Amino acid sequence: MSTRDKLIERFKTLPTDFTFDELTRLFNTFGFEINTKGKTSGSRFLFVKGDLSYGIHKPHPSGIIKTYVMKQVLVFLVENNFITNNNK
Repeated sequence: MSTRDKLIERFKTLPTDFTFDELTRLFNTFGFEINTKGKTSGSRFLFVKGDLSYGIHKPHPSGIIKTYVMKQVLVFLVENNFITNNNK
């Protein structure tokens, strides 16, 4: 199993210690680029790929993604056919 596959499988389990850096790597594996929306964006980030985009606030100070955000990202990735959710 590749590192990419391991990251996707880890994400699909919705772990409570998934970090913003891991989420960034996950979106990067699907070809998304990160956009900070300029100097005034603060902790707001936008993952962009063509016409698709997903906005998120970078969690601080810990960097751990909250469970409800993980679920929202999972729905986004499944609905846009980037991953399949076998847990349904």
